[in-house]
Amino acid sequence: MTLLTVTEPYQIAGSWPLVGAEEYAEYARRHGQARLACGSALARTLGVICDPIIVEHEAPYAAIIDAAMSRGCDLITMASHGWRGISAVILGSTTQQVLTHSRIPVLVLR
Repeated sequence: MTLLTVTEPYQIAGSWPLVGAEEYAEYARRHGQARLACGSALARTLGVICDPIIVEHEAPYAAIIDAAMSRGCDLITMASHGWRGISAVILGSTTQQVLTHSRIPVLVLR
């Protein structure tokens, strides 16, 4: 099993960066590692061998599909936040984008 988390590249919002590029990169790395550690621990408990990876990409849905295809995955499993209405339209949905663009079957957990 491949366990994946995607971080987005550093971007300046407006004319003032809220944090510097190095601080953001460190936060993204630590946050990604923490998420992967939780997933890896659960996999170990269940006796599943997993390969945890962090990928930086401006389009998370594309990174998910690219990783699945390059690793020969036969299923993408991901969670959905379950946003509805205007929130879903404005914020978009990585899960929805993966469902729309993937040729690999996708299992969505909510």
